[in-house]
Amino acid sequence: MDKFVYKKSAGITALSASMTEFKYKKHAHQEYAIGVTLRGIQHFNLDGTLQLSYQNGIMLFNPEQAHDGMAHDHTGLDYVMLYIEPELLLEAAGKKDIVRFSTPIVYDYSLEQQVLRLSQAVLSEKDEALCSELLLSLTDRLVRSNLSTDHKKDSALLKKAKDMIHASLEHVLKLDDICSELQLSKFQFIRLFKAHTGISPYQYFLNCKIERAKQLIEKNGDVYSAVAECGFVDLTHLNKHFKSVYGATAYEYLSHIK
Repeated sequence: MDKFVYKKSAGITALSASMTEFKYKKHAHQEYAIGVTLRGIQHFNLDGTLQLSYQNGIMLFNPEQAHDGMAHDHTGLDYVMLYIEPELLLEAAGKKDIVRFSTPIVYDYSLEQQVLRLSQAVLSEKDEALCSELLLSLTDRLVRSNLSTDHKKDSALLKKAKDMIHASLEHVLKLDDICSELQLSKFQFIRLFKAHTGISPYQYFLNCKIERAKQLIEKNGDVYSAVAECGFVDLTHLNKHFKSVYGATAYEYLSHIK
């Protein structure tokens, strides 16, 4: 049986997931995603390579790092995941510049326990102060583990393209306008964007819409305002895309975190 439970505290979103049939479509998050495989094998494609996270494997995803995900076999998969805004993780880690995890899966008992303690605290709705303290312990462990490398910033062209996409999420993606501004042909732009991000401009645009809808749902507690403000046709349209990324409908997600 597929089950996805979300909770949020101290700016951290925690997910407890059990899945057998469900498959995440290729997507990316704005946050860092740090998780632990509890049972089974997590099967995902990342940066063009197949990754398998076995029991006790710690999965490390960078912001905007495109990936899919599924259970490796019919026995299914249980795991927990933490989603942490880049600014929050960097503040806790005492870093100024964005860092990137250089290894997608590691096996480190001490780090695993830090992830599990924080995810359990958020999922069981412990005090925010405790969650913040556990986040600090986790980031300290990440820094000591030397799992990250300095992040190479996007090129000026790519940054401009992303800014234009973010500025018009409520509308249809207009590739012609972006390409005209960047002085690239449509196919040059698609090839460049995909080479740098791992997903097409349209996939990125759709991911941003879904991410923005999630933020509005958390802020306003209203799924219908998210539909309107993010340019989805109706709630069914939002739910179709929302579930493909989060495993739950927009309303199910709202019922978990409110």
